[in-house]
Amino acid sequence: MIDHQLRVHPSTDRLPREEQLAWKLATVATGTQEAAELDPAAADMAANRVIDNASVALASLRRRPVAVARAQALAHSTGTGASVFGTPPGLRVSPEWAAWANGTAVRELDFHDTYLAADYSHPGDNIPPLLAVAQHTGCSGADLLRGIIAAYEIHVALVKGICLHEHRIDHVAHLSAATACGLGAMLRLPTETVHQAVGQAVHTTTATRQSRKGEISSWKAFAPAFAGKAAIEAVDRAMRGEGAPSPIYEGEDGFLAWLLDGPRASYTVSLPEPGEVRRAILDTYTKEHSAEYQAQAIIDLARGLREKTGPLDRVRSIVLHTSHHTHHVIGSGANDPQKYDPTASRETLDHSVPYIFAVALEDGTWHHERSYAPERAGRPGTVALWQKISTVEDPEWTRRYHDPDPRRRAFGGRAVITLDDGTVIEDELAVADAHPAGARPFGRDGYTAKFRTLTEGVVARPAQDAFLDAAGRLPELDASELTGLFPAVGTEADTHTHTDAIAAYDAQLPKGLF
Repeated sequence: MIDHQLRVHPSTDRLPREEQLAWKLATVATGTQEAAELDPAAADMAANRVIDNASVALASLRRRPVAVARAQALAHSTGTGASVFGTPPGLRVSPEWAAWANGTAVRELDFHDTYLAADYSHPGDNIPPLLAVAQHTGCSGADLLRGIIAAYEIHVALVKGICLHEHRIDHVAHLSAATACGLGAMLRLPTETVHQAVGQAVHTTTATRQSRKGEISSWKAFAPAFAGKAAIEAVDRAMRGEGAPSPIYEGEDGFLAWLLDGPRASYTVSLPEPGEVRRAILDTYTKEHSAEYQAQAIIDLARGLREKTGPLDRVRSIVLHTSHHTHHVIGSGANDPQKYDPTASRETLDHSVPYIFAVALEDGTWHHERSYAPERAGRPGTVALWQKISTVEDPEWTRRYHDPDPRRRAFGGRAVITLDDGTVIEDELAVADAHPAGARPFGRDGYTAKFRTLTEGVVARPAQDAFLDAAGRLPELDASELTGLFPAVGTEADTHTHTDAIAAYDAQLPKGLF
């Protein structure tokens, strides 16, 4: 790896493009190896993430934000283009709108992959725009794989090197840069074209973090889809010869100077050397539970404590000792009263570790729908327990969260439960069971099981099998076979039509402009 030093430059420096971060990112993308030369473990993990994305997208088809995004996409149907999850197999829409619909479906349940370092990310959000453009342009599975590997490489590097959250900038600014790079790698675009696309994408997708603060709305699901759509449009403009604000990161009125650490900003971004194998995707991990990633180990911890606590009406208090990120983002350190509100939105509840710990402790399990149901959140016993739960930042957990060795990095915490007679029960868990360093790391069998569970009743078993076969052969797929990555939605008897339930749900939505 090469450490690239990043700082603000006045316009008078005339910073050469070869010294700009956007150019260096583009160089890594366009230098990504052929699929045959990619690390086999990285290629296998890319197929796992294609399975993971489809799992959570198909499970969310009858959720309102997903249906809205789908309706907007269907207003841009074309004879060619890309597929949309939950629509008839032959239907195609413009690729940027397919990316919008599919990206929203993937993100809605907060249930796919994650990477946490200096900042947050869901690198799987790169896949919907890449897949849409691959279909539209006639790319092969090997081309798509090359793009996915490149996008993950760039995304992980940016998340390691540049913290956006500290300045309350939403993490999708890193996503759009990674997607633009992934598209460049997949399409074999010139480095200069990718460089301009990165600048446009970052400039148009930088937004505040209010989308994940206070009363969290459905925009949380739309935000990464917007970034993917914007990246596609940026690449299209750059391919037509249009330029971007430059230098986008280092300029005196640019990203670092005014949105991050200011004119004296200094960052280090580590990128692979020319010819170095791209393996960053292996540093990322998926979710077993539909909740913010910092809650994954907390859910598993609660499940393990359930038998030790006895009747929960005896609980006087529960304190979760955890990292700065967990305390301030999904814990009581956020100072968001909405995190303790039984009428809060699902998006808010999945960013409330006090709520999540209370339900997991009561139920001993976690479900992507039932655990968030309004009647579940409003249960009197749950509300009473929930209000007794708080978080505190523990410097040691913060240090472990940022440990430079991924094998020692910890995203969990320690629970201290005090009962009404003064008895104290304690336990801790560093990483989720499904984490690569956890008790039950996810392999292909885990991804397959997740897919089958989430698509039961949505996708017939033969269509499930056909999809899993296609995903498992990702490097070998020709352009026509990419449609196999969109499982037909329907019953055993009728696997090739749009289900009546989804059509009926879509029909009752309020109409928009299109």
